[in-house]
Amino acid sequence: MTTGHIQTRLLLAVVSLLAAVPLSAEDWYPSRYGADDTLGAINNLSAEKIKQAARLVKSGKAYPLGVETGPTSPAYPPRSYSMTILQLDDGMGTPLGSNKATGNDDLMNMWMGIGSQIDGLGHMGVNHVYYNGNKASDFVTPKGLTKLSIDKLPPIVSRGILLNMAAHLGQDILPEGTAINSRQIKAAAAAAGVSIESGDVVLLHTGWLNVMESDPQRFMAGQPGLGLDGARYLAGLGIVAVGADNWALEVLPAEDPAQAFPVHPELLAKNGVYILENMDTRALAADGVSEFLFVLGQPRFVGAVQAVINPVAIH
Repeated sequence: MTTGHIQTRLLLAVVSLLAAVPLSAEDWYPSRYGADDTLGAINNLSAEKIKQAARLVKSGKAYPLGVETGPTSPAYPPRSYSMTILQLDDGMGTPLGSNKATGNDDLMNMWMGIGSQIDGLGHMGVNHVYYNGNKASDFVTPKGLTKLSIDKLPPIVSRGILLNMAAHLGQDILPEGTAINSRQIKAAAAAAGVSIESGDVVLLHTGWLNVMESDPQRFMAGQPGLGLDGARYLAGLGIVAVGADNWALEVLPAEDPAQAFPVHPELLAKNGVYILENMDTRALAADGVSEFLFVLGQPRFVGAVQAVINPVAIH
């Protein structure tokens, strides 16, 4: 055998060995949806998926999934809410026109990421690198994002799935630090008789939103939520978004105490999966609804990272 043949065989052996080794955790871009993609898992939506979801409407009952947005809404510090009501005059002046028209206006001073919200793909990344390898220096400006912003998203209309994790684990409210991972997700889905598919929106019911009403300090101090393995499992199925009835979606304290919000960059940056926080799933859970039509027409605030939302589940 010649030296050239030996070198060729060695090269083929090395290539074969490398192909069998999983990609490292840093090899997460370009995106599976293309090197120039800015929408992430929303690419898994389709007209056929919407028609399939519409067929889930049986009773016509609509469930608002957003909580009220106000001064006491769940908010990660220092996020806050403030409203000022403005009148066209001082409130006691001359009405307008022969029809004596009067009116009020409102001026909002608030953070986008309070209460029920959607996290866009420009929200969290890894070491200043965001979805599809976009570097913060290239798209983040003080006046708004020039890429990956909320206003660029189409409506999210799809099949929604509720996994009642609290009931599945035999509790009304799961305690803080309870991680929901692939094993629990698979078991809860099987118990509900549903199969999670590409393009779905998955909501997790933990009962945690009830703690906001009884003990707001405890509510913000920690929570049950999605674990890193669970996030990777759901992202691998091609879901568009995942949400929960808590303020950060993921389990807190984190499974690895050295990590800070690891599920967020895993979903947003590495997989293009959107995050829905503070979803009020209580009525859906009480009615035993597992599948529904999910409808979200998020506000189109130009350059926004996040947005306050009120999605609707229709059964």
